[in-house]
Amino acid sequence: MRELRFDIPGLELSALAWGEPDAPPLVAIHGWLDNAASFALLAPRLAERFHVIAVDLPGHGHSQHLPPSTIYQHADYVRAVLASVEALALPRFHLLGHSLGAGVATMLAIAAPERVRHLALIEGLGPLGDDGSRTLERYREAMVSGRENGRPLRVFGGIDEAVQVRAAVSGLDAALARPIVERGLREVVGGYSWRSDPRLSKPTAIRLAETQVMSLLLGLAAPTSLLLARPHAPYLEPEALQVRIDCVADISVTHMEGGHHLHLEHPTRVADWLLAAL
Repeated sequence: MRELRFDIPGLELSALAWGEPDAPPLVAIHGWLDNAASFALLAPRLAERFHVIAVDLPGHGHSQHLPPSTIYQHADYVRAVLASVEALALPRFHLLGHSLGAGVATMLAIAAPERVRHLALIEGLGPLGDDGSRTLERYREAMVSGRENGRPLRVFGGIDEAVQVRAAVSGLDAALARPIVERGLREVVGGYSWRSDPRLSKPTAIRLAETQVMSLLLGLAAPTSLLLARPHAPYLEPEALQVRIDCVADISVTHMEGGHHLHLEHPTRVADWLLAAL
């Protein structure tokens, strides 16, 4: 495993890499409040065939935070990853995304179809959409939240304490959560605190309407493989997700027993799925 640091316009980003640099590149994008270490168990199982590059999204892991005057949204994540593959000199690549990263990966493949050889998604197809039921409420919450200074970041006495907290919140086994937590912490007076930008926990002011997401998915040209957990996550209702799946011309869907972080719970099985798909 190697640490990478590179510049894109206005930001310095980080990534973790596995495998030989001259192998076919596979770019991996992690989920919300995770980081590149989300792929620490899966990537070594892919490294004999691929050069796996897991990027820390802006505000996550060891990557810089966005300036205070900006907000975190899918379109800007897509721009950041596109700038990353330019900085890493990757004209074409396979693309893997989990959760938030699956939404970002989907939108990147739609934006730059000539770059993505195959799209593999775990627990997500496109960004979270808006059915209109909470648009006004969410907008007001986000605007009020944006004016607040926020609470001080929690300080943990040790890494084990932070691991236990993250495991309790995410439902992950503590041993599986540890790589993400260790990469997501920084030393402060009195112990450790999260590296991630506190603004990531604030509500999103405006989401794409579900009809807009569907219109984007109709433009998804890359061969796509989607892996979903059973039982399903509350925000991945099968009926609504099937409508999105039906928008994609070339997609295969696989289900696997487990939780939202399938690639941490079952890295060998997920690696087998991915290698077969690619």
